[in-house]
Amino acid sequence: MPEAPIDEPVATPAAAGRATVGAAAWPPADLVAAAVDALRNPGLVVIAGAPGTGRSTVLKRLGEAFRGAVFAGGALAMLRGVPALALSRAVRVRLPSHDAPLLAEAVRSRVRHGLLLIDDLQWADPLTVAALPAIAEHCRIVVTLRTPHRLPGDAEAALRRTATQWLNMPAMPADTAAALVRQIAPSATSTVVADLVRRAGGVPLAVTTLARHVAQGGTPRDTGTDLDKGLAYAVAGALADLTRPARTAMAALGLLGRPVTASVLGEGLAELTGTGLVELTDGVAAPVSPYTAEVAAGLLDPAERAALHRRLAGLVPPREAARHLAAAGAPAEAYQVAVRAAAAAESSGDRAELLLLACDLPGVDAEASVRVAAARAALAAGRPGSCLRVIDPDTTDPVAAVLRGEALLQQGNPVAAAAAVAAVPDDAPADVLGGRDRIRLLSMLTTDPAGAVARAEELLKVHGDAPTHPGLRAAVAAVRAGTRQPGWEYGLASAASAAGQAGDALAARWSAWLLVETLTADARLAEASQAAAAAAAACAGDLAYSWQTRFIAAQLWCDALRGEEIDEVVRRAGDLTDRTLPALARGYAVAAASLAEADGGLLAPARARLEALPNRPAGTGPVLDWVAREAAWLDGQPDQATAPSADPLHYPAPPLVDGLRRITARWAAYDAGVTGDALPAGDAAGDAALDAALPPVVATLEAWKSPDRFAEAAAAWRALARREEVRCLLARGLLEDTAERAVPPLLEAERLAEEAGLVVLLGRARRALRRHSIRRDIRGRRAGDELTDRERDVLRLVANGEPTRRIAGQLGISRETVETHIRSGMRKLGARTRTEAAALAIEELG
Repeated sequence: MPEAPIDEPVATPAAAGRATVGAAAWPPADLVAAAVDALRNPGLVVIAGAPGTGRSTVLKRLGEAFRGAVFAGGALAMLRGVPALALSRAVRVRLPSHDAPLLAEAVRSRVRHGLLLIDDLQWADPLTVAALPAIAEHCRIVVTLRTPHRLPGDAEAALRRTATQWLNMPAMPADTAAALVRQIAPSATSTVVADLVRRAGGVPLAVTTLARHVAQGGTPRDTGTDLDKGLAYAVAGALADLTRPARTAMAALGLLGRPVTASVLGEGLAELTGTGLVELTDGVAAPVSPYTAEVAAGLLDPAERAALHRRLAGLVPPREAARHLAAAGAPAEAYQVAVRAAAAAESSGDRAELLLLACDLPGVDAEASVRVAAARAALAAGRPGSCLRVIDPDTTDPVAAVLRGEALLQQGNPVAAAAAVAAVPDDAPADVLGGRDRIRLLSMLTTDPAGAVARAEELLKVHGDAPTHPGLRAAVAAVRAGTRQPGWEYGLASAASAAGQAGDALAARWSAWLLVETLTADARLAEASQAAAAAAAACAGDLAYSWQTRFIAAQLWCDALRGEEIDEVVRRAGDLTDRTLPALARGYAVAAASLAEADGGLLAPARARLEALPNRPAGTGPVLDWVAREAAWLDGQPDQATAPSADPLHYPAPPLVDGLRRITARWAAYDAGVTGDALPAGDAAGDAALDAALPPVVATLEAWKSPDRFAEAAAAWRALARREEVRCLLARGLLEDTAERAVPPLLEAERLAEEAGLVVLLGRARRALRRHSIRRDIRGRRAGDELTDRERDVLRLVANGEPTRRIAGQLGISRETVETHIRSGMRKLGARTRTEAAALAIEELG
């Protein structure tokens, strides 16, 4: 007879326990609770799932929590033909192996009120599977079943009829997986974490294995022998139980590396979706775990792999077909397909990828015209290094020489650029001459600006007042911009527009970039930010990633200089620096993030970010040098703010940055106790070059000699840079002796700094006000509102410079929860911005 049901649960979900990862948990509490509830009475509970999803962990937790005898065993892949092996291992006696009812009675007599656990039922013999329904009438049983499996259809149907609960292991949520990665590989960047979580596809064993690999210095994209063989073995064992069409379809997903329409995978797709290895949404199939798909592809022998690549080449768009043909060992066909696909490509990014592939195929000698086209496409996509790779440095072809010179120019080597086009003859075609003269003119602009002006006028006589060559027109506009001739803004903007209409993407983007840089150099930061945003959007549409990130970084740099929305600057610039970036974009992104962090009171993360950039990218050296000095000054170290630069600056500082460096030096001198007009050592130029400085800079430096002029200097910065306006007002208040004259500018400095979240400058303004016995009713902590432990954790991570998504990953909570804790902490601390709240929390936490 069946055992009488009991009133109390065998175990509670809490008692069942679970693996804790940060603030999240695995296995899922609701799944464990469902199993516990089902075990109140005799019956069968099936835990099904793909390899590595944690089935055995659930089994272990249930066994640990059970109040009674536990009989645990499991089937073995190598001994799947041995009758009743799994049950014999569980009860530890020899069992009848010729009759299912007799076997069921023998097991029931030993288990009785206990709990029978059978792992890996997919490897059990038919007798064991057949006996389970009869055993479940009297005993509590939990089995795990890996999917896919080779159990006969009627056996699975019988199990489903018998089971009181059939529980499928869910995928590990992305937040939980990210928290696990952070726990195993704390130094992993958010980009690496996101890539790893995506590749693992919610499989805990894959997450753990890949995270350990990253912690040991690997990357999320590594494959093969560098990874844990246990994971690959488990996955391979499951794949072996699939039919051949299903294995082939899974391998195809691994080779493709992306979701694909159902028709590409053929008849094996139904089996994959049935076993939960693939999800089908609106006719598009995607592997639940990309890693599993990669293992499937890795199981193919070379001949099978090549055959599948060739088959896929006929099913995917031409731009992908070229890569599949190359992998199939057909470089000649891949070359032809790549060249044809490049001709039809709609974006410069795709065109560059295809043509560069054609040039790099082994055993194929790319035609000269294809190499030239590849070099031109690489430049348009912002990849000068790739352009140089496909062009012979000893080329005598004028077209190739001009492209090589342009690439060197884009890399910041004007002297080598001029040398590269030195041999281009005067009787070359007009478009080649225009490119040659462009490079020569721009090279001269860096070495002899006055000579470049004269040369530009000579070229206009030859090529016309508005040269038909878009690049040369842009170069002439650059010369006029460099010497700030009237209308230079219109010249650059019109050159960019004309180049775009002519289809010269390189000249259009280069002109837009020069416009952004020149506007920034002249402190026209709002205009520069708008121009950079528009250019970034245009580049995104053309998949020109290198140019796009350069413009985004420049926009963030402008916003950081303005001293407005510094939280947003920190967030976006921090996200950007986590990516693979061109050197110039990385330089501006680091400068923007570091300045905004320093202004917001996060001085240690700001300086650490700067120190983590050992090689300052060409073109951003002066920018990064000033930010490092400014951060040192804000951090109360004026001596470091005026110390000689450790790295010689190969580029002259733009006017704005040069002026800001001088202003910071004045502040450092004041803080160091230097009086009068003396400047700190290392500023040998002094005020000799003030005639060429920007008006707001001149007004500020002159105000240090006559403090009553700081009001005028503050007004000069008002529409340009909030932080510099605050510094002028602060200086006015500090240099005045009487409260009547000092307090008003200090109060205004305090108001502006508080609105903008300039925490360090706000603190200086308030300290100066206290010197005049002014203690205004400022926002502060609400009585009785103490920070919770979680709010402290979140704000501590904010203070370390972590963006919201990384905090969410480390603590195992959602981004929305992170923002809730930040807002709560801001309210309790009386802070207006998250960076101010973090700085105040650091003071409190010590």
